[in-house]
Amino acid sequence: QVQLMESGGGLVQTGGSLRLTCAASTTTTIFTITRMGWYRQNPGKQRELVATINSGGMPNYGDSVRGRFIISRESDENTVALQMNSLKPEDTAVYYCNAVYRDYNSISYDTWGQGTQVTVSL
Repeated sequence: QVQLMESGGGLVQTGGSLRLTCAASTTTTIFTITRMGWYRQNPGKQRELVATINSGGMPNYGDSVRGRFIISRESDENTVALQMNSLKPEDTAVYYCNAVYRDYNSISYDTWGQGTQVTVSL
């Protein structure tokens, strides 16, 4: 099973920037990432798309972050970074990394990280 390790959350002032990273790893199986990215959630609200990137490098952004956030894949292709610029208080949430991957039998799986808190102060 693939595990996701998130890092980079924290507290920042309005207008500031943060960078989140998520690394996928396993010691038990061969896998290929097909899509990886970030979602966010606040208490009592549905989890919403922030940004994803597929194996071809094509990004997909949620409407509320388009033009401010940039998602990219690192050279090892199992790590993604989310550069968050011009942060607003409404960006405050727990950010969850998500990965969709195939194993050596081409069975597709969907896995989530533990979440990292991002807080944007006024």
